[in-house]
Amino acid sequence: MRILVTNDDGINAPGLKVLEHIAEAVAGTGGEVWVVAPAFEQSGVAHCISYTHPMMIAELGPRRWAAEGSPADCVLAAIHDVMPQRPDLVLSGVNRGNNSGENALYSGTLGAAMEGALQGVRSIALSQFYGPGNAGLEDPFEAARNFGAGLVRKLIDDAPWDTGDYGLFYNVNFPPVPAAEVKGRAAVRQGFRPETGFSVEPHLSPSGRRFLWITGAKQAVHTGRGSDVSANLDGYISVTPMRADLTAHESLARVAEALR
Repeated sequence: MRILVTNDDGINAPGLKVLEHIAEAVAGTGGEVWVVAPAFEQSGVAHCISYTHPMMIAELGPRRWAAEGSPADCVLAAIHDVMPQRPDLVLSGVNRGNNSGENALYSGTLGAAMEGALQGVRSIALSQFYGPGNAGLEDPFEAARNFGAGLVRKLIDDAPWDTGDYGLFYNVNFPPVPAAEVKGRAAVRQGFRPETGFSVEPHLSPSGRRFLWITGAKQAVHTGRGSDVSANLDGYISVTPMRADLTAHESLARVAEALR
C-alpha cells in the first residue's frame, strides 16, 4: 500500500512521527510511506489552499518533503507533483489536541483529509485529545500510538468508502487517557460545545500597537450522547464519517416551498 502522511502541526511535530509509525505498520512489507507536510505549523487553517501565491517545496530525504503551504496544499503537491504514483490512502495527523466537535471546522488536519477525499483518495484524519489524563504522560500520544494502526486497518477493510463527488472521509479522535484506559471505539456524530467558541483578546505591544490574540475555550464539555466529544471524554476513540458537501439536505424541501 502507498500511503501519504501529512499534518497541520508541521514537519517536525511529534504527532507526525507517531503517524509515520502507524502508516508504516499499515503499509506493510513492500509498501511505501510518503511524507509531505507543512514546513511550519498550520493549525486552524481548515481547508485553506494557497490559491493566490506559490509555495516553496523542498526534499528533506527519501520520500520526505516540506512545503511552505497548508495541509491541503501538501496533499495537492504530493498527488500532482511529488509522488510518481497516486497514494492509496491519505493519513493526516496525529494532531496535538482534539478535532472533535466544532474544532473540526477549523482543523487543518481535517482540511488535508477533505482534500484527499476530493481528489478521490481514501482519507483519514487522526487527532489526540489532550487532558489531565494524558498531558503529563511521557508519551501523550500513547492512545493514538497503540490503537492507530489497528483502527486504520479496520476502517480500510470494513468501513464504507465511496467515490462520489463528495466522497467519505473519516475523523478519528483518540481519548485523553492512557492507552490502558481506552474503553473501545465508537461511531458517532460531530458534537457542538455550546457557548465555548473561539474569541479574541486584545493586547498592546511595547510600541503601543494594538494586537488581537485568538482565544480558545474549555474542551472538556460534553456534547450529548452519541457525539464525538462525549465519547472521547468517556474514554472511547471516536470515529465520525464526514463529507465536504455543505448542503443542509434536510432543509431543501422547506426552502423550495418558501420560494414558491
